[in-house]
Amino acid sequence: MKKNKIIFWVATIIIFLFEGMMPLGTLLFAPEYATAGTEPLGYPGYFAHALIICKVLGATALVIPKLHPTIKEWAYAGLTFNLVFAFISHAVVDGNIGYMAMPVVIGAILAISYIYTGKIKTHG
Repeated sequence: MKKNKIIFWVATIIIFLFEGMMPLGTLLFAPEYATAGTEPLGYPGYFAHALIICKVLGATALVIPKLHPTIKEWAYAGLTFNLVFAFISHAVVDGNIGYMAMPVVIGAILAISYIYTGKIKTHG
């Protein structure tokens, strides 16, 4: 159905922008802020750079239509793990509800993308 494709692409593009383009933009154009989200949580500086690269690769994998399904599954899994651990890190370290809510909201959008990728494969 056309509705399923629209829902999938809207959710997937939101994920691509938030999890792929925004971190990449920070790394390229404002590298002094690349560790702003991870260092206050106690992670070393190099962790943010590795995380950005993985997020960009994962988000990009979701928007490539003909990519092998197993690679897309790994991308969904990796992005999900990232969001789960972001929530846990904020819950344990700073307890900031706003910081804890963001990964939950992005995770819900990621779940919509994942659910609807199955629907567009099986129903057209």
